[in-house]
Amino acid sequence: MHMLLPLVFAILTLPASAPDGAELTAMLNAFLAGASRNDAAVHDRFWAEDLIYTRSTGQRLGKAEIMRDVREAPAPGTTDPDTIYSAEEIRIQQYGDAAVIAFRLIGTTVRAGTTQVSRFLNTGTFLKRDGAWRAVGWQATKVPRTDEEVIKEVTAAESTFQQATLASDIKTLGSLMDESFLWTLSTGEQMTRQQLLDNLGSGRLKYSKVETNNAAVSPYGEAAVVRGVSTRQRSAFPGSEGKGDAGPFTAAYTMTFVNRSGSWMAVAMHSSLPAGK
Repeated sequence: MHMLLPLVFAILTLPASAPDGAELTAMLNAFLAGASRNDAAVHDRFWAEDLIYTRSTGQRLGKAEIMRDVREAPAPGTTDPDTIYSAEEIRIQQYGDAAVIAFRLIGTTVRAGTTQVSRFLNTGTFLKRDGAWRAVGWQATKVPRTDEEVIKEVTAAESTFQQATLASDIKTLGSLMDESFLWTLSTGEQMTRQQLLDNLGSGRLKYSKVETNNAAVSPYGEAAVVRGVSTRQRSAFPGSEGKGDAGPFTAAYTMTFVNRSGSWMAVAMHSSLPAGK
């Protein structure tokens, strides 16, 4: 008889079925669609006033902080990436007027023609009050990218960066550079993000050739380093009085990328000529 007690206890403590599963799933999907467009009204309906939210970064906050961030977020600009959120592997366990939703959050970001994907394991605790479900607890855990995913995404971002440089496409180039971007040239001079955009936009700097080869990406979690060799020729550069380079030149270069909210951004570049050049 005593041997049956653990089994009986286990049966009694199993979660009940989720009679409101369809409603909760629809609510979650509607929320993610609204979050993709930063809809404050959707956030307000989804979160309970007594919410405790723990971000994947370790930061804990409540509904007031979330609503403040949503409402104070600047309107998206023309160069801002679009991120679409969706859910996979949704699991719902309901306990009367309480429910737990566990799912894999997928954030798909399109930036400068490249697609980058972030994944999180999210768990939400919901209570049904006055006939309406609201999230009272939330925990997000970031799923690390595999090295293969980092290499693929950074390779695409770096290739787009080089193509935009050749085309003087400052809109695309600006979307791929962090505000802190700094390019250390072979002369020892340094060029900031804004200086590079201004020079290309004004025509003071213009490339007639940009070819890269032997580029290799080394992933380091949320950062990556690209090492390669580039053959370039400028038809104009500051101080050249429009004469440009007499012929193509080859330089070794390194670029450092970091992942910012799902997007790979260039933060540093260093180029150098072979010895004796």
